[in-house]
This record gives sequence, C-alpha cells and structure tokens, in this order.
Amino acid sequence: MASVEECRKAVKRLAAQLAGVDDDLRARHVPRRAVACRVSDLEMTFVGRLDEHGLHDVTEVMDHDPDVDVRVTMDSDELVALADGTDDFLHAWLRGRIQISASMRDLLRLRSLFGL
Repeated sequence: MASVEECRKAVKRLAAQLAGVDDDLRARHVPRRAVACRVSDLEMTFVGRLDEHGLHDVTEVMDHDPDVDVRVTMDSDELVALADGTDDFLHAWLRGRIQISASMRDLLRLRSLFGL
C-alpha cells in the first residue's frame, strides 16, 4: 500500500502529464468538469477541476461522496503505478482496478486522453 504522501505526489505527476497533452487535443476532448479520485485503501479523496487547461485546484476532502461530475476510484498502488507509467489507464480499467462513474458523453470525450 502506498503512503498518503506518495499518492499526493502521484496526483501531481498525473496532473503534469495531462498538462503535457497537445493543447489542441486537450481543448477538443477535455470537458469542464469537477472530478474526484477516491483512493479506496487510504479512505481519502482528491477533488479538482478539469478543463481545457488541465487539472487545477486539487484538494483532499474527507467527504467520500463529493458533488462532482466524474468519479474515479482505485487503490493507492494503482494510483502510483499510473503516475509512474508502470500501468496504463485502459488496462487497469479493463482489469477492474479502476472504476469510473461519469456520463457516457464524458467517457467518450475523455477516452482520447486516457485510452478508454
């Protein structure tokens, strides 16, 4: 199990990776949404704002059911593996290591960025 600090760093790395996506691609496919990433084994949730500029205003919240548009749930080791590039989003999702709750439209738009 990864530590809370390792998860914080992983979220920052993932946000930086998203910021590194081609500006035109990101502008076409990233909807303006509130997102939450629940780290199930640490009972913590990161909440942020996703838009054409990337992921912003990420905070940790105690509420595991915040009012957001997109919810992603995974364990701490998976979060770190995604940030380190030792696992990829599509394969983790297909293996059930990541759960996503979002509208079909959001899933279709985000798939270009995350390989869904």
